[in-house]
Amino acid sequence: MKAAVCYEFSKPLVVEDVELAATGAGQVRVKVAATAVCHSDIHDIKGEMPGTVPFVGGHETAGHVEEVGRGVKSVKPGDPVVVSLLASCGECYYCTSGMPHLCGIKFEPPKKVLLHNKKGQPLGQKAGVAGFAEHVLVGESQVVKLPADMPLDRAALMACGVSTGFGGVVKRAQVRPFQSVVVLGAGGVGVNAIQGAAFVGAYPVIVADLLDDKMKKALTFGATHTVNAGRKDAIEAVRQLTEGRGADFVFVTVGSIAAIKQGLAMSAPRGTTVLIGLPPVSEPLCFSPLEMIPFEKNLIGGFMGAVDLKVDIPRLVTLYRAGRLKLDELISGRYPLERINEAIRSTEKGDVLRNVIMFE
Repeated sequence: MKAAVCYEFSKPLVVEDVELAATGAGQVRVKVAATAVCHSDIHDIKGEMPGTVPFVGGHETAGHVEEVGRGVKSVKPGDPVVVSLLASCGECYYCTSGMPHLCGIKFEPPKKVLLHNKKGQPLGQKAGVAGFAEHVLVGESQVVKLPADMPLDRAALMACGVSTGFGGVVKRAQVRPFQSVVVLGAGGVGVNAIQGAAFVGAYPVIVADLLDDKMKKALTFGATHTVNAGRKDAIEAVRQLTEGRGADFVFVTVGSIAAIKQGLAMSAPRGTTVLIGLPPVSEPLCFSPLEMIPFEKNLIGGFMGAVDLKVDIPRLVTLYRAGRLKLDELISGRYPLERINEAIRSTEKGDVLRNVIMFE
């Protein structure tokens, strides 16, 4: 099968033939239909996240089940599925407490190398998916069956970007009606956070970004106001839109330490800043406790929207089919695997929401 392999950080991916292991017990082999390019993939390719080369990236994936291993019960060959990086054991404290996204299984090293190139060299399966390939082999917990009529390029977006942004507002932060929200970053995750804020009845819903065109597009996803984050008075502009207090919730969806600091400054007393975007691991976060303690501000992490895949993906599908969740509008471009480097360069520029690699 064909896959896009990262052999050197910050170098173009190499599209070549690779070998995937046989399907084992509890595993599902999926013929990939679509994998979206996430900014986390770009961080991986640039070497800004933990890990070594070579590897196959990609984790926003959807396709059709091709084969199932012994013991798999939730899907069968032919089923359309979303494939997620969220692996869960179903038995630990977090799984049985309704937080399977925090299951420790995803932090365990893989017990078996699943990918090799034609020279026999092992290839890392980034995020436990390796969706920049024609086929993937994942655990049963990582797949969710879809309705037969669900478009798979749009379904792929729910594997990460939609879940992370929408779920970050609705599930992790549990924003309530009339609470004020700022979303820093109007990219693929940011506009989904905006969708979540609009869905729960937040007001105002302020989008802050450096690109006016992106913020204008964010208005169509539910933002009510825009603030150019590059302006010297951006923090004051947010305060003016929130009756002088600052925002009840600030969602930092870009991987930037500077954005985190700006988000903290934009939040109100007792406000909450939610970190969603992943900054490079080499960048330290330093801030004064005097900014937090006297104003009782909160700083929390938001991982993958705190979603329960088996529960929340079907709910997102229902919202999409009811016209209450925008997915079609998220796709900026569709590319064949042979043009993946072009899709990545386009995404890296920051002026697109999601580029999708199409396999069908």
